[in-house]
Amino acid sequence: MQGAAIVITGGTSGIGQVAALRLAERGARIVLVARDAQRARNTLRRLHGTGHQSLLADLSEIEQVKRVARDIAAEFPRIDVLINNAGSMFAERQITSLDSCRDGLERTFATNHMAYFLLTDGLMECLLAAGGANGSGARVVNTASEVHRGAVLDFDDLQSEKRYSGFAAYGKSKLCNVLFTRELARRLKGTGVTANCLHPGVVATRFGSDSGDPSIQTFVHHSGIAPEEGAKTIVYLASSSEVAKVSGSYFFECKARAASNQAQDNSAARRLWRESAKLAGIEDE
Repeated sequence: MQGAAIVITGGTSGIGQVAALRLAERGARIVLVARDAQRARNTLRRLHGTGHQSLLADLSEIEQVKRVARDIAAEFPRIDVLINNAGSMFAERQITSLDSCRDGLERTFATNHMAYFLLTDGLMECLLAAGGANGSGARVVNTASEVHRGAVLDFDDLQSEKRYSGFAAYGKSKLCNVLFTRELARRLKGTGVTANCLHPGVVATRFGSDSGDPSIQTFVHHSGIAPEEGAKTIVYLASSSEVAKVSGSYFFECKARAASNQAQDNSAARRLWRESAKLAGIEDE
């Protein structure tokens, strides 16, 4: 990983921070996309080596994700690894800013899925530059979850307007992560860029601290594994030669495993991509 440029969201705490630390120890240059400036500064101080940096953005806002992608692409024409890891759960239904006609999205869907889709799209040329004929290969790593099992997407109600529960919305967003990975891998075939996703386990982190439901934070704090354990599969997918040519797979504990039947639906994966592009106001080739 010496000199590799790695962009990571959700890298200022929990498994994302551990992954950033471990990859920096291997010589990578880390670019954090963070919401909290102080946590970003604290993480940067802990990273081994030099040249690391952070950019601030609220990943639930379409225009902010597009802006931070442009800023990163302007400085890093080649990106070796993109780790989409940031995620949230909200007890009550919230919608994103209505400043843009394309916003007004349910916040769980916006943060956990649309941010992955938009940041990947915005950095695609940089990933392709690292993965092409003169590159050594590039990777996209998406943090999903086992809670995608049992979730079903209603394409007529992606914003959970008909009914809402925090856990159900979170499960659907994690199903979106797996479907997005599947379609992304299909579209990237032959480019030298791979895409895989993972379940990190239930990890004792800050997850749920901004959910509005204290029981979520209590549960993960008392039931979760250590962030060091949860980060292992992220680091593995970002750096191991064993998976250099693997794409479109779902991993747990550094091993590929079958996702749910819903998550293996190619037509649903293609439709989710089309719907996401429409919501983002970008052209779908």
